[in-house]
Amino acid sequence: MAEQLPPSIPAPAAPAIGDPITFPPAVVAAMLAELPAVAERTVASIVVEVPSYAGAFAGEMGRAIQRAVQVALGGFLELATDGGGVDPSRPIAPALAGAYALGRGEARSGRSMDALLSAYRVGARVSWRHMSETAVSAGLTVGSLARFAELVFAYIDQLSAASVAGHADELATSGRVRQHHLERLGAVLLAGRPLHDLTAAAERADWTPPRTLTAVVLPETRARNALALLDARTLQVTEEAAGPGGEEERAVLLVPDAGGGARAGLLRVLDGLGAAVGPARPWHDVAASHRRVLRALRLGPAPDTAPLDTAPLDTAPLDTEARLVELVLRADEEALTDLRTAVLAPLDQVTPATREKLTATLRSWLLHHGRRERIAAELFVHPQTVRYRMGQLRDLFGDRLEDPATLLQLTLALGCAPREPSA
Repeated sequence: MAEQLPPSIPAPAAPAIGDPITFPPAVVAAMLAELPAVAERTVASIVVEVPSYAGAFAGEMGRAIQRAVQVALGGFLELATDGGGVDPSRPIAPALAGAYALGRGEARSGRSMDALLSAYRVGARVSWRHMSETAVSAGLTVGSLARFAELVFAYIDQLSAASVAGHADELATSGRVRQHHLERLGAVLLAGRPLHDLTAAAERADWTPPRTLTAVVLPETRARNALALLDARTLQVTEEAAGPGGEEERAVLLVPDAGGGARAGLLRVLDGLGAAVGPARPWHDVAASHRRVLRALRLGPAPDTAPLDTAPLDTAPLDTEARLVELVLRADEEALTDLRTAVLAPLDQVTPATREKLTATLRSWLLHHGRRERIAAELFVHPQTVRYRMGQLRDLFGDRLEDPATLLQLTLALGCAPREPSA
């Protein structure tokens, strides 16, 4: 059964070389006998003339390359055994498949095609020199020699094209595989999987863990702009794992080593992209950073921050580090509501208007530690008014305004409520 060629190998285009030539059997036999020696000389010349391969052909590798060269040269000579003559437009499967495999091997080794194409050029020259000498000695006419040269180099072009196709296919395949592993790594990181699972996923993705990772959530449409400006190790999590239900069309970026002094730079890079930025966490605990961002998003934007998906270009990122107090106080909205109801119950005895004034005064008194002048300045009232209102509050709350536990409860209850205007 004929060997199946990879579908990506392009059909070769043969040069216009006139009628095909037929090698006499004696010429073919002589050149076949010389193949091992020609292959050895070809490899030796490549090692000398192509520096990238200086140490690549030693030992078993060198023997494998020699065999590949023999297959390539033998493929050409196989054409000559056909009664119709040598036709370079008719591909020889084993030789082309071998060239294709060489191209894929180069890509896996991290090399470009430059070295391999140089090796082909050197190989064509060396092989032509020795094979033409053998062919003429065996009886090939001088008139057929020039056409023979055209056929040799046309055949080399076919091998080169097959290797280029193999190289491109390997890069595409390995790129898709690595991207899949990187996406999988991001997903298991956000899932908070055990360290041994994360380490294994990082190894599969060929991704070196940084010291910390910072979770960034932003509209999916703006993720590409952000990635172009961030560390190349930044992971992007697929939309399905980006948030509850995935309906918000957000992307999650996991940015390496963006804590400490580097955080300001990260915020500058994300300016205008509608991003929300979590804290830096050890790389294996970035799920905690992501949870912080999601909690901040559930709280809604700060008063001077637009929603993520409509943020104008001059909108600063939502920095969760700047909202820690609010995040703590609003971690349980129902509990906070119950606390306010309980601790502010004494104010239920007064009218709504009086309650509003006394609440504002009590909050300012707590924040300014009882400093009457500062309270008056904040509320735009006379210090005597502050003294009068505090007298009312002491009548309502009694000794509880001296109790540290009550003061803590009042601070929490009033700390994140909107400031109520004074009369």
